[in-house]
Amino acid sequence: MKYLALLRGINVGGNNIIKMNDLKETLLANGLQNVVTYIQSGNVIFESDEKDVKKITVKIEKLLSERFNYQARIVLLTHDQLKDILAGVPSSWNKQHDLRCYLAFIKVPMTTDLVLKQIKLNEGVDFVQVGKGVIYMSTLLSGITKSGFTKLIGTKVYKELTMRNYNTTQKLLALMDLP
Repeated sequence: MKYLALLRGINVGGNNIIKMNDLKETLLANGLQNVVTYIQSGNVIFESDEKDVKKITVKIEKLLSERFNYQARIVLLTHDQLKDILAGVPSSWNKQHDLRCYLAFIKVPMTTDLVLKQIKLNEGVDFVQVGKGVIYMSTLLSGITKSGFTKLIGTKVYKELTMRNYNTTQKLLALMDLP
């Protein structure tokens, strides 16, 4: 089965530096197959015979924590889950060209409802929509400096999610679609 692991908090601001080649080799050496990384922010596509997402998540988090000496946290998605998430993006994302669009992938057991309570929107600038295990967040480029989304970083729930921009997420699906 094909999976996408979204690593949280690596290669950001000089913290938790992991070379993608080292990451790939570590995962291959521990039983995952056809491992592909995409950009430095911790996006890993792989295959595994294991069907239990929780087991794979625990295995990868433990492995990465030990190998790279940091508290690894990942959001693990199946190929079908990523397809569904991208099928659910707000229609404005594909029509408007004045938006910065991000997907906040929520780590179980955190819920979208709990994260939403921490998001402070700047009305008329910030927009959110909820999907299954994801929050679609967009900001008007003309109001980017006024966005309330930046306040999410200081909240407790921020450690329970990992964000990717819309273009990166589309590219990840395209890579997963490859045979």
